[in-house]
Amino acid sequence: MEKLTINQWAEEDRPREKLLHQGAEALSNAELLAILIGSGSPKESAVDLMKRVLSDCHNNLNTLGKMTARELMEYNGVGEAKAITILAACELGKRRQREHPEERPDLGTATRIYNYMHPTMQDLDVEEFWLLLLNQNYRLIKKIRISHGGITEVSVDVRIIMKEAVLANATIMAVCHNHPSGNLRPSRHDEAITTALQKACELMRIHFMDHVIITDGSYFSFHESGRV
Repeated sequence: MEKLTINQWAEEDRPREKLLHQGAEALSNAELLAILIGSGSPKESAVDLMKRVLSDCHNNLNTLGKMTARELMEYNGVGEAKAITILAACELGKRRQREHPEERPDLGTATRIYNYMHPTMQDLDVEEFWLLLLNQNYRLIKKIRISHGGITEVSVDVRIIMKEAVLANATIMAVCHNHPSGNLRPSRHDEAITTALQKACELMRIHFMDHVIITDGSYFSFHESGRV
């Protein structure tokens, strides 16, 4: 019976689609390697080829990483480019083990938000609006520039902000924007955005921590002023 290629598999069984929908942890070592090499040989799929290679390595990635490009190229379907790709991936895995986890900044106060964002915003001549997504320990998960606007205000879509918060699994949110004029006083537009975000966060059970207005040298905090 003719062997099915990966493209003929059910979509949920294809390595790339499986990773996209289920996450990398759902894939076997052979499936992950198959994504790297892209294709197998006329006689076997990329997954079957990598299963065979791994079997000869006693299914041990450390043993695979000790192979040479020449040894890998002895397998039908593994050329020089594929062998180099496999060895590069193994080397990256080794280097990752030696790395320390990146320290996420603590943004639990308006002062910390200001100190963190000021270098990004101090020289801007137009307003930018940034979203800061935090975990339950006030550590930064992700910062996102929501808009880059005019001299006096920016356009902010609350729906986009809430979507980003949900996708990042954030439990705490803060926002900030700059006033190029140096005026720290919140505008009516600033107050309206803050109110809208508060209401949306209450609905989604996300803690809205603060809205910080940044100038080159100082800041205004809606939380510290009692407005959040």
